[in-house]
Amino acid sequence: MRVSRAIAALLVPLTTCVLAVTACSPGSSAYSGARVPAAPAPQLPYDVRPLINPQNKYFGVSRPKAPNSMKPVTDYARMVGKKPNLIAYYAAWGDGFDATGVRNAWKAGALTVVSWEPRNTSLTKIADGASDDYIKQYAKAASVLNIPFAISFADEMNGDWEKWGTTATTTAEYVRAWRHIHDVFEDVGATNAIWAWSPNIINPVEHQNLKPFYPGGNYVDWVGLVGYFTDWDPHTFEGLFGPTEKEVRRFTSKPLLVLETGAMPGKHRAGDVRALFDGVAAAPDIVGFAWFDHKARADWRLSVNPAGLAEFKRLAADDLYGFDVRKVK
Repeated sequence: MRVSRAIAALLVPLTTCVLAVTACSPGSSAYSGARVPAAPAPQLPYDVRPLINPQNKYFGVSRPKAPNSMKPVTDYARMVGKKPNLIAYYAAWGDGFDATGVRNAWKAGALTVVSWEPRNTSLTKIADGASDDYIKQYAKAASVLNIPFAISFADEMNGDWEKWGTTATTTAEYVRAWRHIHDVFEDVGATNAIWAWSPNIINPVEHQNLKPFYPGGNYVDWVGLVGYFTDWDPHTFEGLFGPTEKEVRRFTSKPLLVLETGAMPGKHRAGDVRALFDGVAAAPDIVGFAWFDHKARADWRLSVNPAGLAEFKRLAADDLYGFDVRKVK
């Protein structure tokens, strides 16, 4: 993220305004005696850096229709006893920037994360500029809003189940597409985006080297881990996420965010919830998590398992989790 470049770009119009006012000052032959109205100060790009590694942990959720509608978030907060301060949602390639959703979340003290999914195009076409008009329009809308939000582009890229995954493209094309999108955002001044590079945990895709997928430190702010507690996976945080953490730490020290997680609703859920909270709390380099509260391939909703919900609510009460993102400076 190169915030300084965007700020520096604003100095040119500011200098121009100063020179113009000086040329028409009293004593100048061009001065007419009329008061020259002051030019409105340009809006500086929002500095997102304090939000990348905050003191407390993000307490996040993904629920259908949120954050474009905040009712699912309000209902969730009532259920678990705490307001989420990170709201994740999914957008298809071609969808417009959801300014309403980002604004809704921000007004509630939460940061939005959009998982941007290129299902109807190829990464090669994106990298070659075929979607530039769309990306520029999206980035300009984000820049005008000037509210922080995060982008997780083409997540789970190290698996073979996504259309942009290992059977559909190469690691080089993935990196090239990621960098191209990032560069377009910077070119239009949309530096209010936090970039979350989000592989699936390596347990179900063993022997997968993650480093070739990594776009580089100048293009990534968070490493967003995607992983779920299932009946056939380890029921400890270290067992589930530890191998991926170790693999990632071979090539980057960027903060980690458990971007998408949940636990199957059976007898292990309460213990899995405890493992999640304790694991995130114990890791200084993990900035938080977002619970996937959907019914998908399994029913990940907290409401369907009373024991798991009770444990989740108990642990969510810890002051370590949750904070008003608008107050982080």
